[in-house]
Amino acid sequence: MPSALPCPCFFLFYLILLLGSLSVGLAGDPYVYYDWSVSYINASPLGPKQKVIGINGQFPGPILNVTTNWNVVVNVKNNLDEPLLITWNGIQHRKNSWQDGVSGTNCPIPAGWNWTYDFQVKDQIGSFFYFPSLNFQRAAGGYGGVIINNRAVIPLPFLVPDGDITLFISDWYTKSHKELRKDVENGIALGVPDGITISGHGPFRYDEALVPAGNPFLLVNVEPGKTYRLRVHNVGISTSLNFRIQNHNLLLVETEGSYTVQQNYSNMDIHVGQSYSFLVTMDQNASSDYYIVASPRFVNSSSWTRVNGVAVLHYSNSQGPASGPLPDPPNDLDPYFSMNQARSIRWNVSAGAARPNPQGSFKYGQITVTDFYLITNKPPELINEKWRTTLNGISYLPPSTPLKLAEQFKIPGVYKLDFPNKIMNRPPKVDTSLINGTYRGFMEIILQNNDTTVQNYHLDGYAFFVVGMDFGVWTENSRNTYNKWDGVARSTTQVFPGAWTAILISLDNSGMWNLRTDNLNSWYLGQETYISVVNSEDDKSEVSLPENAIFCGVLSSLQKDQAQRFKFSSAPSTISYASRAFLVMLIIVSAAFIG
Repeated sequence: MPSALPCPCFFLFYLILLLGSLSVGLAGDPYVYYDWSVSYINASPLGPKQKVIGINGQFPGPILNVTTNWNVVVNVKNNLDEPLLITWNGIQHRKNSWQDGVSGTNCPIPAGWNWTYDFQVKDQIGSFFYFPSLNFQRAAGGYGGVIINNRAVIPLPFLVPDGDITLFISDWYTKSHKELRKDVENGIALGVPDGITISGHGPFRYDEALVPAGNPFLLVNVEPGKTYRLRVHNVGISTSLNFRIQNHNLLLVETEGSYTVQQNYSNMDIHVGQSYSFLVTMDQNASSDYYIVASPRFVNSSSWTRVNGVAVLHYSNSQGPASGPLPDPPNDLDPYFSMNQARSIRWNVSAGAARPNPQGSFKYGQITVTDFYLITNKPPELINEKWRTTLNGISYLPPSTPLKLAEQFKIPGVYKLDFPNKIMNRPPKVDTSLINGTYRGFMEIILQNNDTTVQNYHLDGYAFFVVGMDFGVWTENSRNTYNKWDGVARSTTQVFPGAWTAILISLDNSGMWNLRTDNLNSWYLGQETYISVVNSEDDKSEVSLPENAIFCGVLSSLQKDQAQRFKFSSAPSTISYASRAFLVMLIIVSAAFIG
């Protein structure tokens, strides 16, 4: 006699148990998936059509809107005619510098290939952006925003805004990025930009003598009485920009992943590579539209007067177009205004951010410094008959084999861990010299700017504390002026010409991390290095070499014809494809038994 099949209720009960146990496994951090095609598209940033770098046909590119600890998977197809890497300005990639998208961590994605980034926005909140990191490509676009929202269990330190608006401000040239980088290689100054764009648009015709008719401009639609969060990123080449909105205050609430002490500003200097969040309340009578302005800073040539980015803030009940003169900028002949403004930006030590404990519970001012570097830059100079820029007399030479791959495969001779902790009395040179960071150490870096323009320094993998800045030459007595309590933590800081900025870094993120100027002309000529942070013990938490890694340089023989491909839907998802397939299979099998 054949054995009887169990009753259908048994299978339903078993299925519920399986689904319950699976849901526990899937209750971890969600995944979101994106497919990006990076290509040249035609756009009209300043009126005439020109080639820009778009993503999925968009310029600027799409915004990644995620939440703390989510996993982000971005499949990038390179449809340009040259190699490509995407870097994520301010995303820390905890113990996973493989995803950083710079020449020291990744082989470039060849033209016609695709590669999939896979990273977690671990323990972060705030406003960031991404951009192409190679060959001056950011000058042609390819950038977009990254928003990391608070988890639901951690309240915002302000009322939830009625809307969220991202703006990209940038100096813009009608020359292609290839022409611009050739000029820089030949020692030709970039000169006055052809315009300032706001989110890829040229200026509203605020002055008929300066702005031609028919120029497309950005219109920002708002409702009266509402409060909006404006996330503003300077994604430009080398120009510091002053941002302001006619008749409206800017309440600063966050910068590059740190909640700030909330202060009202009538305008804000935003330097290349920097990101800010403001709350702006639509509290005017809407007798007309209002100007949104981004204008160049620290220029005294009359040729710059025509270069203003102007968008329009449009209330739904507006009674007419914006008109009259633009709101006044700060005095360009007073650099102390900008420095004092920067000093006024403070960390909100009582607010929770990515974690519920207050930001200020990390008392950086009480930690003993273990590593010290006084890093000095200089204007471009000829080294071996080529124009180069330097840090401590060294112009960085990117090796054909990325640093991280050379470290992984223990390849000798690719780089040296001998970056000097101060400028040496010797001729400048071109070399691949890295900073040897102490894992779990605490590093003090002084950035001394001997150039004639503002230089903006960015460190991948970390948020550092900006504890001091002043004009003149840094000395040990300068430490007496440090802010050791609420200096803001961020990833990009300005250094004024003839001045210094001091930053403190807790080296708790193992990996290979790029320290660079975000000014493209200085970066392209060699003003960068890397900080190697290695846990001498076997660090099981550092992410291993990705299965889809691209190999180049001395490791080229390991590379197959095409990098491993993944195809995902661009629709956000909270569980993986494999998990969904498993659920479907369970349901089908159970239905068969029940039937």
